[in-house]
Amino acid sequence: MRVILSLLLRAAVVLAGTALATFTLLWHAPGDPALAIALARFRSVVPDAVIEQVRVEAGFDAGFWPAFLSWLGPILLGDFGQSSVTGRDVWPELVTAMSYTFPLALSGLAIGVALSIPLALLATRHPGGWLDRFAVALASIGVAIPQFWLGLLLILLFAVQLGWLPAMGARTPTHLILPALTLGLTVSASLTRILRSGILEARGRPFLPAFRRRGVSEAHLTRNHIAPHAAIPVVTVFGLELAFLLEGVVMVEVIFARPGLGIFLVGAIEARDFPKVQAVVILAALLFVTVNLLIDLLYQVIDPRIGDRDA
Repeated sequence: MRVILSLLLRAAVVLAGTALATFTLLWHAPGDPALAIALARFRSVVPDAVIEQVRVEAGFDAGFWPAFLSWLGPILLGDFGQSSVTGRDVWPELVTAMSYTFPLALSGLAIGVALSIPLALLATRHPGGWLDRFAVALASIGVAIPQFWLGLLLILLFAVQLGWLPAMGARTPTHLILPALTLGLTVSASLTRILRSGILEARGRPFLPAFRRRGVSEAHLTRNHIAPHAAIPVVTVFGLELAFLLEGVVMVEVIFARPGLGIFLVGAIEARDFPKVQAVVILAALLFVTVNLLIDLLYQVIDPRIGDRDA
Protein backbone atom coordinates (compact mmCIF):
# COMPACT_ATOMS: atom_id res chain seq x y z
CA MET A 1 0.00 0.00 0.00
CA ARG A 2 2.84 2.38 0.83
CA VAL A 3 4.41 1.78 -2.57
CA ILE A 4 1.10 2.48 -4.34
CA LEU A 5 0.62 5.73 -2.41
CA SER A 6 4.16 6.76 -3.31
CA LEU A 7 3.50 6.09 -6.99
CA LEU A 8 0.23 8.07 -6.88
CA LEU A 9 2.00 11.00 -5.21
CA ARG A 10 4.68 11.02 -7.90
CA ALA A 11 1.97 10.89 -10.57
CA ALA A 12 0.23 13.91 -9.04
CA VAL A 13 3.52 15.86 -8.98
CA VAL A 14 4.18 15.05 -12.65
CA LEU A 15 0.70 16.18 -13.69
CA ALA A 16 0.97 19.43 -11.70
CA GLY A 17 4.42 20.16 -13.12
CA THR A 18 3.25 19.45 -16.66
CA ALA A 19 0.28 21.79 -16.31
CA LEU A 20 2.46 24.60 -14.92
CA ALA A 21 5.22 24.15 -17.52
CA THR A 22 2.77 24.12 -20.44
CA PHE A 23 0.90 27.18 -19.21
CA THR A 24 4.21 29.01 -18.69
CA LEU A 25 5.44 28.24 -22.21
CA LEU A 26 2.17 29.36 -23.78
CA TRP A 27 2.03 32.50 -21.66
CA HIS A 28 5.57 33.58 -22.54
CA ALA A 29 5.49 32.52 -26.21
CA PRO A 30 6.46 35.26 -28.68
CA GLY A 31 3.68 37.50 -29.89
CA ASP A 32 0.45 38.77 -28.39
CA PRO A 33 -1.89 35.87 -27.53
CA ALA A 34 -4.91 38.18 -27.51
CA LEU A 35 -4.10 39.30 -31.06
CA ALA A 36 -3.65 35.68 -32.21
CA ILE A 37 -7.01 34.69 -30.71
CA ALA A 38 -8.75 37.73 -32.21
CA LEU A 39 -7.35 37.00 -35.67
CA ALA A 40 -8.36 33.32 -35.41
CA ARG A 41 -11.82 34.30 -34.19
CA PHE A 42 -12.68 37.02 -36.69
CA ARG A 43 -10.29 36.08 -39.55
CA SER A 44 -9.77 39.72 -40.46
CA VAL A 45 -7.96 42.82 -39.32
CA VAL A 46 -9.30 43.70 -35.87
CA PRO A 47 -9.18 47.06 -34.07
CA ASP A 48 -7.36 47.56 -30.79
CA ALA A 49 -10.63 47.72 -28.85
CA VAL A 50 -11.53 44.21 -29.95
CA ILE A 51 -8.05 42.92 -29.02
CA GLU A 52 -8.41 44.41 -25.54
CA GLN A 53 -11.85 42.84 -25.19
CA VAL A 54 -10.39 39.44 -26.10
CA ARG A 55 -7.56 40.00 -23.63
CA VAL A 56 -10.06 40.59 -20.82
CA GLU A 57 -12.25 37.63 -21.82
CA ALA A 58 -9.26 35.26 -21.89
CA GLY A 59 -7.96 36.55 -18.56
CA PHE A 60 -4.64 37.76 -19.95
CA ASP A 61 -5.03 41.11 -18.17
CA ALA A 62 -5.17 39.47 -14.74
CA GLY A 63 -1.53 38.39 -14.63
CA PHE A 64 0.17 35.02 -14.82
CA TRP A 65 -0.71 33.39 -11.49
CA PRO A 66 -4.37 34.51 -11.33
CA ALA A 67 -4.84 33.29 -14.91
CA PHE A 68 -3.16 29.96 -14.13
CA LEU A 69 -5.19 29.36 -10.98
CA SER A 70 -8.45 30.35 -12.67
CA TRP A 71 -7.70 27.75 -15.37
CA LEU A 72 -6.47 25.07 -12.96
CA GLY A 73 -9.51 25.14 -10.67
CA PRO A 74 -12.05 23.85 -13.23
CA ILE A 75 -9.49 21.35 -14.58
CA LEU A 76 -9.37 19.64 -11.17
CA LEU A 77 -13.13 19.10 -11.53
CA GLY A 78 -12.79 17.72 -15.07
CA ASP A 79 -13.90 20.91 -16.81
CA PHE A 80 -11.58 21.94 -19.67
CA GLY A 81 -13.49 25.16 -20.25
CA GLN A 82 -14.46 26.79 -23.52
CA SER A 83 -12.37 27.48 -26.60
CA SER A 84 -10.95 31.00 -26.69
CA VAL A 85 -11.67 31.16 -30.43
CA THR A 86 -15.02 29.44 -30.96
CA GLY A 87 -16.49 29.72 -27.47
CA ARG A 88 -17.62 26.07 -27.60
CA ASP A 89 -16.86 23.55 -24.87
CA VAL A 90 -13.48 21.92 -25.32
CA TRP A 91 -14.43 18.49 -24.00
CA PRO A 92 -16.84 17.43 -26.81
CA GLU A 93 -14.32 18.51 -29.46
CA LEU A 94 -11.57 16.66 -27.61
CA VAL A 95 -13.68 13.49 -27.48
CA THR A 96 -14.31 13.72 -31.23
CA ALA A 97 -10.58 14.08 -31.88
CA MET A 98 -9.80 11.13 -29.60
CA SER A 99 -12.29 8.97 -31.49
CA TYR A 100 -9.95 9.22 -34.50
CA THR A 101 -6.64 9.14 -32.63
CA PHE A 102 -7.08 6.21 -30.26
CA PRO A 103 -8.04 3.64 -32.96
CA LEU A 104 -5.01 4.76 -34.95
CA ALA A 105 -2.70 4.47 -31.93
CA LEU A 106 -4.02 1.03 -30.96
CA SER A 107 -3.80 -0.21 -34.56
CA GLY A 108 -0.19 0.97 -34.79
CA LEU A 109 0.65 -0.69 -31.49
CA ALA A 110 -0.99 -3.95 -32.59
CA ILE A 111 1.00 -3.96 -35.85
CA GLY A 112 4.22 -3.25 -33.94
CA VAL A 113 3.67 -6.10 -31.49
CA ALA A 114 2.58 -8.52 -34.21
CA LEU A 115 5.77 -7.84 -36.18
CA SER A 116 8.29 -7.61 -33.33
CA ILE A 117 7.50 -10.78 -31.36
CA PRO A 118 7.92 -13.32 -34.23
CA LEU A 119 10.96 -11.45 -35.55
CA ALA A 120 12.66 -11.42 -32.14
CA LEU A 121 11.89 -15.08 -31.50
CA LEU A 122 13.27 -16.10 -34.89
CA ALA A 123 16.38 -13.99 -34.36
CA THR A 124 17.17 -15.53 -30.96
CA ARG A 125 16.89 -19.13 -32.15
CA HIS A 126 20.40 -18.88 -33.65
CA PRO A 127 22.20 -15.86 -32.14
CA GLY A 128 24.76 -14.45 -34.52
CA GLY A 129 23.27 -16.23 -37.52
CA TRP A 130 22.12 -14.63 -40.71
CA LEU A 131 18.54 -14.32 -39.51
CA ASP A 132 19.69 -12.66 -36.30
CA ARG A 133 21.85 -10.19 -38.21
CA PHE A 134 19.01 -9.49 -40.62
CA ALA A 135 16.59 -8.79 -37.75
CA VAL A 136 19.06 -6.46 -36.02
CA ALA A 137 19.77 -4.60 -39.27
CA LEU A 138 16.06 -4.27 -40.06
CA ALA A 139 15.30 -2.97 -36.57
CA SER A 140 18.21 -0.51 -36.71
CA ILE A 141 16.99 0.86 -40.04
CA GLY A 142 13.47 1.18 -38.63
CA VAL A 143 14.72 3.17 -35.65
CA ALA A 144 16.91 5.41 -37.81
CA ILE A 145 14.24 6.38 -40.36
CA PRO A 146 12.28 9.47 -39.22
CA GLN A 147 8.59 8.79 -38.87
CA PHE A 148 7.53 11.59 -41.18
CA TRP A 149 9.90 10.31 -43.90
CA LEU A 150 8.56 6.77 -43.54
CA GLY A 151 5.03 8.05 -43.90
CA LEU A 152 5.89 9.96 -47.05
CA LEU A 153 7.60 6.88 -48.51
CA LEU A 154 4.51 4.76 -47.85
CA ILE A 155 2.30 7.40 -49.47
CA LEU A 156 4.58 7.53 -52.51
CA LEU A 157 4.59 3.73 -52.89
CA PHE A 158 1.09 2.57 -52.00
CA ALA A 159 -0.99 5.67 -52.81
CA VAL A 160 0.85 7.40 -55.67
CA GLN A 161 2.70 4.63 -57.53
CA LEU A 162 0.47 1.59 -56.91
CA GLY A 163 -2.80 3.36 -56.14
CA TRP A 164 -3.83 0.65 -53.70
CA LEU A 165 -4.61 2.78 -50.66
CA PRO A 166 -5.85 6.32 -50.00
CA ALA A 167 -3.30 8.75 -48.60
CA MET A 168 -5.34 11.49 -46.94
CA GLY A 169 -8.41 11.73 -44.73
CA ALA A 170 -10.36 9.27 -42.58
CA ARG A 171 -13.57 8.57 -44.47
CA THR A 172 -13.26 4.77 -44.73
CA PRO A 173 -11.43 2.03 -42.79
CA THR A 174 -8.87 1.81 -45.60
CA HIS A 175 -7.73 5.33 -44.72
CA LEU A 176 -6.43 3.86 -41.45
CA ILE A 177 -4.00 1.41 -43.05
CA LEU A 178 -1.12 3.66 -44.10
CA PRO A 179 -1.04 5.77 -40.91
CA ALA A 180 -1.25 2.64 -38.74
CA LEU A 181 1.49 0.97 -40.76
CA THR A 182 3.71 4.03 -40.31
CA LEU A 183 3.27 3.87 -36.55
CA GLY A 184 3.51 0.08 -36.41
CA LEU A 185 6.80 -0.16 -38.29
CA THR A 186 8.38 2.41 -35.96
CA VAL A 187 7.11 0.62 -32.86
CA SER A 188 8.18 -2.80 -34.11
CA ALA A 189 11.76 -1.61 -34.66
CA SER A 190 12.19 -0.57 -31.03
CA LEU A 191 10.35 -3.57 -29.60
CA THR A 192 12.31 -6.07 -31.73
CA ARG A 193 15.68 -4.81 -30.48
CA ILE A 194 14.66 -4.78 -26.81
CA LEU A 195 12.81 -8.10 -26.98
CA ARG A 196 15.80 -9.77 -28.66
CA SER A 197 18.22 -8.41 -26.04
CA GLY A 198 15.93 -9.43 -23.19
CA ILE A 199 15.53 -12.99 -24.46
CA LEU A 200 19.27 -13.42 -25.06
CA GLU A 201 20.10 -12.05 -21.63
CA ALA A 202 17.53 -14.30 -19.96
CA ARG A 203 18.82 -17.38 -21.80
CA GLY A 204 22.34 -16.58 -20.63
CA ARG A 205 21.49 -16.74 -16.92
CA PRO A 206 24.13 -18.84 -15.11
CA PHE A 207 21.62 -20.99 -13.22
CA LEU A 208 19.92 -22.36 -16.35
CA PRO A 209 22.55 -25.04 -17.15
CA ALA A 210 22.14 -26.44 -13.63
CA PHE A 211 18.39 -26.79 -14.16
CA ARG A 212 18.97 -28.50 -17.50
CA ARG A 213 21.36 -31.02 -15.89
CA ARG A 214 18.63 -31.84 -13.41
CA GLY A 215 16.31 -32.73 -16.26
CA VAL A 216 14.08 -29.68 -16.18
CA SER A 217 12.31 -29.31 -19.52
CA GLU A 218 12.91 -26.37 -21.81
CA ALA A 219 9.22 -25.48 -21.70
CA HIS A 220 9.38 -25.21 -17.90
CA LEU A 221 12.55 -23.11 -18.07
CA THR A 222 11.04 -20.79 -20.67
CA ARG A 223 7.80 -20.35 -18.78
CA ASN A 224 9.13 -19.94 -15.24
CA HIS A 225 12.63 -18.50 -15.65
CA ILE A 226 13.43 -17.11 -19.09
CA ALA A 227 10.12 -15.34 -19.71
CA PRO A 228 10.00 -13.49 -16.32
CA HIS A 229 13.58 -12.28 -16.70
CA ALA A 230 13.00 -11.13 -20.26
CA ALA A 231 9.68 -9.50 -19.40
CA ILE A 232 11.00 -6.59 -17.33
CA PRO A 233 12.87 -4.71 -20.10
CA VAL A 234 10.15 -5.61 -22.58
CA VAL A 235 7.42 -4.27 -20.29
CA THR A 236 9.44 -1.08 -19.82
CA VAL A 237 9.83 -0.41 -23.53
CA PHE A 238 6.28 -1.49 -24.31
CA GLY A 239 4.95 0.96 -21.74
CA LEU A 240 7.11 3.79 -23.02
CA GLU A 241 6.08 3.06 -26.59
CA LEU A 242 2.44 3.14 -25.53
CA ALA A 243 2.93 6.44 -23.71
CA PHE A 244 4.95 8.10 -26.47
CA LEU A 245 2.66 6.73 -29.16
CA LEU A 246 0.48 9.79 -28.73
CA GLU A 247 3.41 11.97 -29.82
CA GLY A 248 3.91 9.84 -32.92
CA VAL A 249 0.20 9.89 -33.68
CA VAL A 250 0.21 13.70 -33.73
CA MET A 251 2.90 13.75 -36.43
CA VAL A 252 1.33 10.94 -38.45
CA GLU A 253 -2.09 12.59 -38.41
CA VAL A 254 -0.62 15.80 -39.75
CA ILE A 255 1.22 13.93 -42.54
CA PHE A 256 -1.87 11.99 -43.60
CA ALA A 257 -4.27 14.94 -43.05
CA ARG A 258 -6.25 12.76 -40.68
CA PRO A 259 -8.60 14.43 -38.18
CA GLY A 260 -7.62 13.75 -34.61
CA LEU A 261 -5.56 15.13 -31.77
CA GLY A 262 -2.75 16.09 -34.17
CA ILE A 263 -4.84 18.49 -36.26
CA PHE A 264 -6.68 19.54 -33.10
CA LEU A 265 -3.40 20.47 -31.37
CA VAL A 266 -1.76 22.17 -34.35
CA GLY A 267 -4.80 24.38 -34.94
CA ALA A 268 -5.01 25.26 -31.26
CA ILE A 269 -1.32 26.23 -31.10
CA GLU A 270 -1.59 28.43 -34.19
CA ALA A 271 -4.60 30.24 -32.71
CA ARG A 272 -3.05 30.36 -29.21
CA ASP A 273 -6.22 28.66 -27.98
CA PHE A 274 -5.00 27.99 -24.42
CA PRO A 275 -7.87 25.74 -23.26
CA LYS A 276 -7.52 23.40 -26.24
CA VAL A 277 -3.73 23.15 -26.01
CA GLN A 278 -3.86 22.54 -22.28
CA ALA A 279 -6.54 19.88 -22.72
CA VAL A 280 -4.34 17.89 -25.12
CA VAL A 281 -1.27 18.29 -22.92
CA ILE A 282 -3.12 17.22 -19.78
CA LEU A 283 -4.56 14.24 -21.63
CA ALA A 284 -1.08 13.21 -22.86
CA ALA A 285 0.42 13.67 -19.37
CA LEU A 286 -2.41 11.67 -17.81
CA LEU A 287 -1.87 8.86 -20.31
CA PHE A 288 1.88 8.89 -19.67
CA VAL A 289 1.45 8.85 -15.88
CA THR A 290 -1.19 6.11 -16.00
CA VAL A 291 0.94 3.88 -18.21
CA ASN A 292 3.99 4.35 -16.00
CA LEU A 293 1.90 3.62 -12.90
CA LEU A 294 0.66 0.38 -14.46
CA ILE A 295 4.24 -0.52 -15.43
CA ASP A 296 5.45 -0.01 -11.85
CA LEU A 297 2.64 -2.18 -10.53
CA LEU A 298 3.35 -4.83 -13.15
CA TYR A 299 7.00 -4.85 -12.10
CA GLN A 300 5.95 -5.97 -8.64
CA VAL A 301 3.90 -8.79 -10.12
CA ILE A 302 6.84 -9.98 -12.23
CA ASP A 303 9.49 -9.44 -9.51
CA PRO A 304 8.21 -8.49 -6.01
CA ARG A 305 11.76 -7.52 -5.01
CA ILE A 306 11.46 -4.36 -7.13
CA GLY A 307 8.65 -3.10 -4.95
CA ASP A 308 10.59 -3.94 -1.80
CA ARG A 309 13.59 -1.93 -2.97
CA ASP A 310 11.45 1.07 -3.90
CA ALA A 311 9.67 0.98 -0.56
